[in-house]
Amino acid sequence: MDRFDAMQAFARVVEAGSFTKAAQTLHMSKTTVTQLVQQLEARLRVKLLNRTTRQVKVTADGAAYYERVVRLLADMEDADTSLSSAVASPRGRLRVDVPSPLARLILMPALPAFHARYPEIELHMGVSDRMVDLIGDNVDCVLRGGEITDPSLIARHVGDLQIGVYAAPSYLERVGTPLHPGELEASHHRTVGYLRARSGTVAPMGLQRDGERIEVQGRHVVAVDDGNAYLAAGVAGMGVLWLPQYMAKVHAARGELVPLFDGWHVDAMPMYVAFPPNRHVSAKLRAFIDWVVELMAVHAPLASRPAKPQS
Repeated sequence: MDRFDAMQAFARVVEAGSFTKAAQTLHMSKTTVTQLVQQLEARLRVKLLNRTTRQVKVTADGAAYYERVVRLLADMEDADTSLSSAVASPRGRLRVDVPSPLARLILMPALPAFHARYPEIELHMGVSDRMVDLIGDNVDCVLRGGEITDPSLIARHVGDLQIGVYAAPSYLERVGTPLHPGELEASHHRTVGYLRARSGTVAPMGLQRDGERIEVQGRHVVAVDDGNAYLAAGVAGMGVLWLPQYMAKVHAARGELVPLFDGWHVDAMPMYVAFPPNRHVSAKLRAFIDWVVELMAVHAPLASRPAKPQS
């Protein structure tokens, strides 16, 4: 039995909650993962996992052992990456999950430069706006817009997306151009709804100008949970939509979208990189985060924050 492989298999089963998922992420057969964990239990003479036909739960001894195994595996990776060659050239598979519009418009076009800089990083990029179980799905980090409310995650603020309000010319020709955000609450106006991943609800949008602030809920006949579909619905004339400038600028330049409410300000959307506290910030993960920070500095720079008063 290779103790490293056995400990890695055990840790992955605990994180994924399933031998099948663990086997998939380790690129091993389920039988091999099962045998490795069984051999580890036999060597330790301790039951680490309780298995049923539906789920796998860690025992009290297994939970204590897992915490030590995670630290040990992280220390071993540190030992590898402490070598100057490994630090200079991070390597290995990195699994990340990012919003679909950000991937299409910002990350993918910049990937050749990332690969040229880090040719030994194998990047597996999930492209979605869904909620991701970082532990269960074995994802190293996610890039998300909006505040990170999960207290179990470590989040780094990497950028601020400037937001504008837009509508397609076909929509404005059909129902007229609103001059004040409050007009969007009128019965003849429609917005495109964006469904929040956690609650499945459509959040109101706040706008402000010269001390006046208004929150617009609007009425929608279509609501989606994907950024690309949201944009497409707006371009098709299904209603008014709130868009980050990086998503809107090409369509606005082509005349496919018209900016609304000149002089009104929409709060910027913060962008975060988030990862579990027990996920070691390896050289390859650090390289990816630093790359994202560089990109956001160009496309969505951090907004200046007012200084806090001295106590």
